[in-house]
Amino acid sequence: MHDWLIVGAGFTGAIAAQILAAEHGQRVLVIDQRDHIAGNAHDRRNEDGILYHLYGPHIFHTNSHQVADYLSRFTQWRPYEHRVLAMIKNRLVPVPFNFTSIEMLFDHRKAQMIKDALIARYGMGANTTIMKLRDEPSEMLRELADFVYENVFLGYTIKQWGFGPEQLSSSVTDRVPVRVSYDDRYFQDTFQNMPLHGYTHMFENMLAHPNIHVELQTRWQDMAKDAKFRNILFTGAMDEFCGYELGPLPYRSLSFDIQTYRQPAHQPVAQVNYPNAESFTRITEMFHLTGERHDKTLVMIEYPQAHLPGQTIPYYPIPHAQNEALHKQYEALAAARFPHVHFAGRLADYRYYNMDQAAGRAMSFIRKLS
Repeated sequence: MHDWLIVGAGFTGAIAAQILAAEHGQRVLVIDQRDHIAGNAHDRRNEDGILYHLYGPHIFHTNSHQVADYLSRFTQWRPYEHRVLAMIKNRLVPVPFNFTSIEMLFDHRKAQMIKDALIARYGMGANTTIMKLRDEPSEMLRELADFVYENVFLGYTIKQWGFGPEQLSSSVTDRVPVRVSYDDRYFQDTFQNMPLHGYTHMFENMLAHPNIHVELQTRWQDMAKDAKFRNILFTGAMDEFCGYELGPLPYRSLSFDIQTYRQPAHQPVAQVNYPNAESFTRITEMFHLTGERHDKTLVMIEYPQAHLPGQTIPYYPIPHAQNEALHKQYEALAAARFPHVHFAGRLADYRYYNMDQAAGRAMSFIRKLS
């Protein structure tokens, strides 16, 4: 008999299982409907031996020492700072937009005036957002904001989310800042590393506890209502758990065109964004992320699409007030009908978590139980 059934072997489910098993002596059954662990962070090797992220690029970064220390128990790390270029006016320009981007896209005199205005307003080294810049009294800064909005942000956002920026929560619009510096790193977190042997290897170590049993290709509908489980942690979509009784929660999904080229490298950085001209949003080259060199290179071309329940994978909850209100209705419905079931994770919480946030969510969930 198990003390816990955990549905989902991604970050939230695997970390909760490990802590319950190792620190609380609980017997845990982890199930996943897929044929692998690690959720969307799962990586594997293709027929050429190239390690790649099956569900698109996953770059680990955090400011949480607690999360970094916890995960370091299960993996060694390889230093990696993510850099992104975007195709803007037929040039590859660093994003987030920074002083280098400005110098590449404006003439020297105009670029210097923009940089001086940004420093005077925010201070060297600061970050601001496109939406804040659009409200500035300075005509120079508003002009910069409009340029970045039209050429970098608008097209990408519509392709990614199916909505314009004004229709989405600020949690989306604030994710890509404008930097008052030459810092071309995509993230500025204190801890920026990749698992040395990949994410799946880290999850294998995490779940390798005698109190944890893992069953893959197992549907939660066949297990969750079994009386032998004292507690259930469900990390999947809450609307699915409730049989879509109140209607489906909107998500965005993705499809990938995976290409292998007979050359050691294809692009100068791991990620190149295409905000305007193409139907896809970005191309990711995997060796930059894994650190492994081959005589071939693998790239993933990413196409956002609407999520169709039962047909596509729900990747991103769409942060919109109406959707969040529907999720709260599902929370109330689940609490009334399934008091022994706990919900946590990106899908269950209907939150756009980074990986470290999903890890922190699992850790805080366990703390609340103690």
